[in-house]
Amino acid sequence: MMEFQKTPGWLDWYSGPSKPKFKLPAGAVDAHCHVFGPGAEFPYAPERKYTPCDASKAQLYALRDHLGFSRNVVVGATCHGTDNRATVDALLHSNGKARGVASVKRTVTDEELQAMHDAGIRGVRFNFVKRLVDFTPKEELMEIATRIAKLGWHVVIYFEAVDLPELWDFFTGLPTIVVVDHMGTPDVKLPVDGPQFQLFLKFMREHPNVWSKVTCPERLSATGAPALNGEQNAYQDVVPFAKAIVEEFPDRVLWGTDWPHPNLKKHMPDDGLLVDFIPHIASTPEQQQKLLVDNPMRLYWPEEKI
Repeated sequence: MMEFQKTPGWLDWYSGPSKPKFKLPAGAVDAHCHVFGPGAEFPYAPERKYTPCDASKAQLYALRDHLGFSRNVVVGATCHGTDNRATVDALLHSNGKARGVASVKRTVTDEELQAMHDAGIRGVRFNFVKRLVDFTPKEELMEIATRIAKLGWHVVIYFEAVDLPELWDFFTGLPTIVVVDHMGTPDVKLPVDGPQFQLFLKFMREHPNVWSKVTCPERLSATGAPALNGEQNAYQDVVPFAKAIVEEFPDRVLWGTDWPHPNLKKHMPDDGLLVDFIPHIASTPEQQQKLLVDNPMRLYWPEEKI
C-alpha cells in the first residue's frame, strides 16, 4: 500500500452535487472527465507535478447517473504520466459506457496500442501546459500521432492561448482529428473579438479537422459567479467565448464536466450547476443534441449509428 500526500491547497471534488435543472438529451455523453487512482491501487507517477485527491471509477459513474449522462469519455490525467492503467481499468468496468484518451511515449508497442484500443481508448493527449508537464519533443509527438492515426484515434491537445502562435505549425501538421481542451484556455478578461480569441477561431475555421471542448468555465472565469449555492448564471464572462464556438462550429464541439476538477484552488463547483451552464452556451435543442450526443458518439462510438 502506497500513501500519497495531497498537494497543499488542493480542493477535493464537491460531494452531494445538486440535480441539474437542465434536462440532458437522451444519450448525453460527459466527454471530458478523469479518474485519479485510487493511489493505493494505481499509484501516481513519480514525475508528477501534483498529487490529487483520489477519485475512483465508482464515484465517477455514480456522478454520471446522478447528473443524467449515459456515457463518459475518461481522459488520462497528468498525475498518472503515461501509466494508463487507471483509465483502462475504468473503461473495462464501464459496461461499454465509457471510452478513453491515453498518454503514451514513443516506446509504446503496437501490441500495447491494440490492447488499449480493445479496452476503449480512442485518442492520445498531448499536454503543452508547462506548469503541468515537462516538454516532449515535437518529433516524438508527431511519430506517436502518425502511429495512432492507423487505429482511427485522434489527438487531444491541451495548451494555453498565448502559446498558440508558436504551436500553430505543429498542430496543423497533425494527421488526425485534433480536439482542443477547454477552448485553448482563452484569457476571458480580453475581448471575445480581440486578437487572441479570434486567432483560435481562425485556427478552427481554416482546419476542419480541429474540434474544441467548450469546457471548464470554472477554470477560465475571472469575474463570473461560481457554480455554487444554486447559482443559475455562473461564469457569465465565459459564455460569449463558448457560445461563439458552438454557434460557428456546431458539429465540432464537445462538453464535459472535467470531474474531479484537477488543480482548482479557489472554489470547487457543484457539478449539477455546471450542467446548468450548458443551455447558456448551446441555446437550442439542435445545438444541445450535437454537443452532447451526436458529436461525442461520432468521435468515440463511430460503430454505433445514431
